[in-house]
Amino acid sequence: MRKLLVLALVGLVAQLIDGSLGMAYGLTSSTLLLVAGVAPAAASASVHLAEIGTTLAAGVAHWRFGNVDWRVVTRIALPGAVGAFAGATVLSSISTEAAAPWMAGILFTLGAYLLIRFARPLRTDRVGGRLRGRFLGPLGLVAGFVDATGGGGWGPVATPALLVSGRMEPRKVIGSVDTAEFVVAGAASIGFLIGLGTEGFLLPTVAALLIGGLISAPLAAWLVRIVPAQLLGAAVGGVIVLTNARTLIRSAELDGPTRPALYALLAAGWLFCLNVPLATALRQPEPWRRVLGVAAIVVFSVGYV
Repeated sequence: MRKLLVLALVGLVAQLIDGSLGMAYGLTSSTLLLVAGVAPAAASASVHLAEIGTTLAAGVAHWRFGNVDWRVVTRIALPGAVGAFAGATVLSSISTEAAAPWMAGILFTLGAYLLIRFARPLRTDRVGGRLRGRFLGPLGLVAGFVDATGGGGWGPVATPALLVSGRMEPRKVIGSVDTAEFVVAGAASIGFLIGLGTEGFLLPTVAALLIGGLISAPLAAWLVRIVPAQLLGAAVGGVIVLTNARTLIRSAELDGPTRPALYALLAAGWLFCLNVPLATALRQPEPWRRVLGVAAIVVFSVGYV
């Protein structure tokens, strides 16, 4: 019972992060399940099944707050579904021993990308014109494949690419990516169902993650306008990097002084990358932003330890 309550809390926090940043629900949830010893394919399958409900709730909430560009949603959702189905099929056919370091490597890379992406000032200026289908289609295909094989990755691949384009408001980027993820999660779940069968889904885990995510989805859609995204994104990226580094170091069979030295190096890099986001958050004029910024660092640091 205690484990399910913890998973529900993880689902709540993960959806709060995802709804505020447009990424990291799958990364956060999958990382925890891997650390708990769940097989990579089962972890990704369970997270994606839970995401069907959480992304539906998030999409509705974002739509109600005017955060969705439906043209972008339609052009990335269908290619994303194709990529997710293919990725789920690939992951289902790999043995657990071979898949664990592969999945940890993908999560580590995406976590590092998050950390670096949010360690510098976010782009706020926009240029004219609309995003073309020849850009959105391949983006959705790649993001969907990475999402299914890594247990997460739709947001970390799609959201920064759309933000960098400078052609959409950040809140509409996040809302559109979250809304399109409903289709992607459904396609990935079908792929895992075909590859693993019903026994591949950990239904109590799915239910716990789903309940937590449903509770926080409306709040996240509101927070997307005001939360200090830089600090939260950098904190989440560091947690994902450090957690998945364990699996990679263990797989490489590194012992002796090498292991603690690598951990210390990664932790130092995380703290360095947090410097700019933390300073930016503390310069915000509203006192509650300062409290929120510091609280984010404390929560994720303590949660990792």
